[in-house]
Amino acid sequence: MRKSRFSIEEIMNILKEGETGEILISSLCRKYDISNVTYYQWRRKYNGFTIPEAKRIKILEEENNKLKKLLAERDLEVSALKKVIRKNFYSILNIFSFYKLS
Repeated sequence: MRKSRFSIEEIMNILKEGETGEILISSLCRKYDISNVTYYQWRRKYNGFTIPEAKRIKILEEENNKLKKLLAERDLEVSALKKVIRKNFYSILNIFSFYKLS
């Protein structure tokens, strides 16, 4: 995941500045060199949170992404092991059927 140019504190300050209504959102976005879409995404994500709460959310999101990657890796390992077991099982069955026929 790409690292943001702005810290949580900076994002919250930008949002507070936008909420005051003293400056237009488009002017605010030009001032901080961000797009309007970015501003509204931040507002949707962090609206109503305090700085510590927003930091906690970011930490939880990062932890969640790490856990998702671990789960995906585990699922790949399990599927690979199932294929190996299935292959070995059928080869053993073939050996037993060969001896039964003889």
